[in-house]
Amino acid sequence: MPTAPTSTTGPVAALDIGGTKIAGALVDTEGRILARAQRPTPAREAAETVFREVGAVLAALASSPSWDAVEAVGIGSAGPVDAARGTVSPVNVPGWRDFPLVEQVRERVGDRPVTLVGDGVAMTAAEHWLGAARGHADALGLVVSTGVGGGLVLGGRLHPGPTGNAGHIGHLSVDLDGDPCACGGRGCLERIASGPHIARHALDGGWRPGPGGDASAAAVAEAARAGHPAALAAFERAARALAAGIAATAHLVEVDIAVIGGGVAGAGEILFAPLRRALPDYATLSFTRGLTVVPAATGTDAGLLGAAAAARATR
Repeated sequence: MPTAPTSTTGPVAALDIGGTKIAGALVDTEGRILARAQRPTPAREAAETVFREVGAVLAALASSPSWDAVEAVGIGSAGPVDAARGTVSPVNVPGWRDFPLVEQVRERVGDRPVTLVGDGVAMTAAEHWLGAARGHADALGLVVSTGVGGGLVLGGRLHPGPTGNAGHIGHLSVDLDGDPCACGGRGCLERIASGPHIARHALDGGWRPGPGGDASAAAVAEAARAGHPAALAAFERAARALAAGIAATAHLVEVDIAVIGGGVAGAGEILFAPLRRALPDYATLSFTRGLTVVPAATGTDAGLLGAAAAARATR
């Protein structure tokens, strides 16, 4: 069943806000994008400067012939977010700390309702509505990139939680004696499976970047495809950590599918093959043995489609 109800007939406006870009779209009830706008995020500038670009995206969308029919606004933002208060504090936008994003957007969209969720929740909503989790009543979505985020669909509906952060699997501890995490915890999934930490582990194991100096997880994946043992070990370690976190979530709330998107998922079978091998070691209870893990299908529009789905799901 789809996350986004289709009882309304008008489009919704969607915003996808991250550290590099602020994207916007008008999205109809079938998930078709009717209009787009995008601006770079001035991530190191003052709060008002950053929001000026959000306003520019909204103004561009408002020039569309479809704007008058817009019924609601959805926002998927890098986090942390606090949907209850309508504020955001993206780690990679230091000028926004407890920034009243919902209030500021409401001033520009009239009396339309505004829904805020974290970017991992938005991706999950998109995959449940139009992507790899479509038809699944209980699903986990993961965004594995410079961090690890996530979201949940439970009982056929998006479950953002009171603050819009439910399903934030990246800070589930998978190694009680592991390294300290920036969040204050220890052995967090993000500390092992995020792109920068995959690269760090490969470097510690003896892998070295090529002549261009690219030390990204994508470069490690390329080395792994060529058979470099340290690169392969880094992805194997990340895959086992992801398997442990996914299985723990399935044991807790009985999801039957995990959908993985984000830049690290671009490694393809270098990540997914060891992940699928490791999953049965952790998903051991009878009700999780059918758990599947698949790549995300909604691509670069996941944030926009998910913000739109979240807006419809709360109406």
